[in-house]
Amino acid sequence: MLTREEICRLIPHRDPFLWIDDVVEESESRLVARKLVPADLDVFRGHYPGQPVLPGVLLCEAALQAGAVLIARQASETAGGGRVPVATRINNVKFRQMVRPGDVLLIEVELTERLADAFFLAAKIRVAGKVAAQLDFACTLAPA
Repeated sequence: MLTREEICRLIPHRDPFLWIDDVVEESESRLVARKLVPADLDVFRGHYPGQPVLPGVLLCEAALQAGAVLIARQASETAGGGRVPVATRINNVKFRQMVRPGDVLLIEVELTERLADAFFLAAKIRVAGKVAAQLDFACTLAPA
């Protein structure tokens, strides 16, 4: 539903640190994004050489960026225009499965609560239908 170009209009992330390729589903409180994990990522040269694994912190970053897109969409419809979502908390992180080069991440974020400019979200990152990681996090809107 959203292309990479449209995502770049909503959040300030760019290559080589944009961890969302497109948005495939979206509602007022939920968003599902997708990311193909390229085999030629530089991080694979040093993170488990010979048996490359995507670092878990990058899975968290993908979820945070998907959450930022969801929040930015809401902010553009309310008084939040001109501000960008920034992470303020990450809780209950669980890594369930390794992510390898060539895997496709399906990143689902759900807005569980909003208190003024504080947004509370839950995320699950799946690979081939299996949960690879899950986390809860919070964001706020900061001046751009």
